[in-house]
Amino acid sequence: MINSRNEWTKLRKVVVGSATGARIPAMDTSLRTVNYANLTTVDHVRSGLYPNRVIDEANEDLESLCQFLVGQDVEVLRPLEYNPQYYHYCPRDTVLVHGNRSIATPMSLAARFDEWRSLAQHLPGLELAPNQQGDNLYDQSCLGNPNRLALRELAPKFDAANIIRADDDLLYLVSNSGNIAGAKWLAETLGPAAKVHLLQGVYSYMHIDSTVAFLRQGLMLCNPARIKSKDQLPAVFRNWDVIWCADPVDIGHYPGYCNASEWINMNLFSISPDLVVLEEHQHPLRKQLESQGINCAMLSMRHQRTLGGGFHCVTLDLVRDA
Repeated sequence: MINSRNEWTKLRKVVVGSATGARIPAMDTSLRTVNYANLTTVDHVRSGLYPNRVIDEANEDLESLCQFLVGQDVEVLRPLEYNPQYYHYCPRDTVLVHGNRSIATPMSLAARFDEWRSLAQHLPGLELAPNQQGDNLYDQSCLGNPNRLALRELAPKFDAANIIRADDDLLYLVSNSGNIAGAKWLAETLGPAAKVHLLQGVYSYMHIDSTVAFLRQGLMLCNPARIKSKDQLPAVFRNWDVIWCADPVDIGHYPGYCNASEWINMNLFSISPDLVVLEEHQHPLRKQLESQGINCAMLSMRHQRTLGGGFHCVTLDLVRDA
């Protein structure tokens, strides 16, 4: 059974990712335009398995997260591990859960086409979005130009992590990893069960959860480096209260491997409306959240910049209280 419609009500069941087998695939058009559009050259970008130290330490931190969640009476599931072309570290990227529906999204990277398979055992009734492939789906004029996005509008393409949920209202970031065609397809697929609201022109590279986090009904956390005013939000969210995130404490990354900016450190995960999991060094943000009655479990996530995923990314909530 699954039933999760928002980001904040009491968590009951969750998938936590795994770093085992994580790799950077060989460069192709999708990887070049989606992940590395900001780079003038990718000659220095490594491919192949991540270093053993990264894998081992990341798995240690994920196991600590699992133990904490179990202590909060949360049922914890793990991906089925097989040889991934990319990884199983971020289940949030791969499958969108809304209510009792789960949808394997038409992901932006070709190497992640079938990543949903590692989660399917936990998702009876998993729906597969149409997932067209081909170099023609990517606009290479985006390279070095953050005002031009990687994805053309030829077919629906989006990662599930382009979306955060507030019950009937979904906020969808249009970016290198999610196009407008994807938002339209999602709106048609969900039908009257949800409205899909576009967030545009704020951030190209890539997912929404280092830009906006929903903390509870009527309260969100926003990245002030990307969102300058509530006027940039869709109208339905402009009456929400906003915490403008404090500057993140940069915990660095493994030398030669960096897949997220320092803003990944605002990537928190809600256990309930008054408890979140937060990277252990983010004390300025902790103080902001505590001032709003939200407690913070400060846990280690040493390689969230290295692997490109914080606590929200490495989890996929399957059941929350209504």
